[in-house]
Amino acid sequence: MPSEIQLLPSIHAKSVRENGKQYYLSTNGDRLPSVSTILNATKPQADRDRLFNWKQRVGVETANQISSTASRRGTQTHKYIQRYLQGEDISCSEASRPYWESIAPVLQEIDVVRLIEGAVFHSELKYAGIVDCVASYRGVPCVCEWKTADRPKRTLERLFDYPLQLAAYLGAVNHYYRDYGIQLNRALIVIAIPQTPAEVFWFEPEAIASYWQQWQQRVTLYWQLMRK
Repeated sequence: MPSEIQLLPSIHAKSVRENGKQYYLSTNGDRLPSVSTILNATKPQADRDRLFNWKQRVGVETANQISSTASRRGTQTHKYIQRYLQGEDISCSEASRPYWESIAPVLQEIDVVRLIEGAVFHSELKYAGIVDCVASYRGVPCVCEWKTADRPKRTLERLFDYPLQLAAYLGAVNHYYRDYGIQLNRALIVIAIPQTPAEVFWFEPEAIASYWQQWQQRVTLYWQLMRK
């Protein structure tokens, strides 16, 4: 378990869904679209075609079942990771145990935890989201994202929008917590895989800057689409 837990002040945010889109409401009245809502609305046509073709290949009903199972799996794994980072004892279900055993060695290298499943708002770019974790990995402060998969991703290309999601959260953390001396420029995606050590994707400042630029372009496109 982490030896240091120095949590930043949490943001009280309410999640609402309207017409298939997710928004977050803050106590000061902000109502902003989630990171996933923006990414889904601005998804490139090639990615839409890939998803459509996959659903046609496996069948819509099967595709929905796969997606639902993956969602439940991710939610459960996040719950155990959250408990671990908060210094609580872990007792995994049999279904979640393979994912927990995959990711646990990486979590042992996480320390100085500052944020766990925390809401963040970027009032200037007008978006919000829930950050999995802000902590230090091998002594380096970063934003962390936990994912699950049935097989390794192996390449950045197969992460699809995950790096943009990560850059969005990092930017929001830096924006919202700037008065607390938070200025992150590195990030981590860890993917838990059954019977396999978790995949670790580490992003240095140069990569983060590139993904941040791409994310800002997606945000601009989103608001252009909303004005039509």
